[in-house]
Amino acid sequence: MTDQADSPSFRLAYVPGVTPAKWVRIWEERLPDTPLTLLQVSPAEACDVLRDGAADAAFVRLPVDRTVFSAIPLYTETTVVVVPKDHVITAAEEITLDDLADEVVIHPLDDVLGWSELPGEPAFERPRTTEDAIELVAANIGVLIVPQSLARLHHRRDLTYRTLADAPQSAVALSWPEEATTDLVEDLIGIVRGRTVNSTRGRAPQTPAKQREPRKAQSGGASRKNAGSGGGARGRSGGTKGGAGTKGGGRRGTGGGKPRRRS
Repeated sequence: MTDQADSPSFRLAYVPGVTPAKWVRIWEERLPDTPLTLLQVSPAEACDVLRDGAADAAFVRLPVDRTVFSAIPLYTETTVVVVPKDHVITAAEEITLDDLADEVVIHPLDDVLGWSELPGEPAFERPRTTEDAIELVAANIGVLIVPQSLARLHHRRDLTYRTLADAPQSAVALSWPEEATTDLVEDLIGIVRGRTVNSTRGRAPQTPAKQREPRKAQSGGASRKNAGSGGGARGRSGGTKGGAGTKGGGRRGTGGGKPRRRS
């Protein structure tokens, strides 16, 4: 593992649809002396910025080249179809690919679903970005299939979306160059996995076992020492007064009722 102590900040890239705010907040709480720099990139650029060293880690959409990058899958998104609000599809809460058989399906060049075969009818041309495709949906050119986060990102009042039950899905992961697994990358891994500050890589201050053991031994030794003294006997009998000692004390404790029966 390499060390990144000389880096003035940690550079974190993320693709559209990913909201890193909650992880950034935890980072700032745990590592206030290490500024976190955010860099939004397109899905196609994400691996390039990692490979070129422009970012230390990134929230990406799978797949990535696992011979070069390490990746921790975080979640898989629901796939939806974006349509005009008055579209017939809006009558149902969930649809299937068969329901799109007669629809023009817009397929942007930055698509992240990795279709083997696109449903419906192909559009006349492929727009460059998902944002451009949204504009075409608003113009009633066709419908658009995207992860739910992208539908929310490009929300318009005249558009809505419905869950597409049997479509491919997009998985989001934290990724970084395998040969650059730094201490700060490990800290970020702990944050996104929900570890507490005490469990994250074990970097939080902890009492070493060698410091705890002498206290346990001292406590145990004191108990054994007291067990062999009058003080220990008093502690066990509980009713011995004035430090009577062991002579006679045990006899009164075991046969204290006999004198009263002879009187």
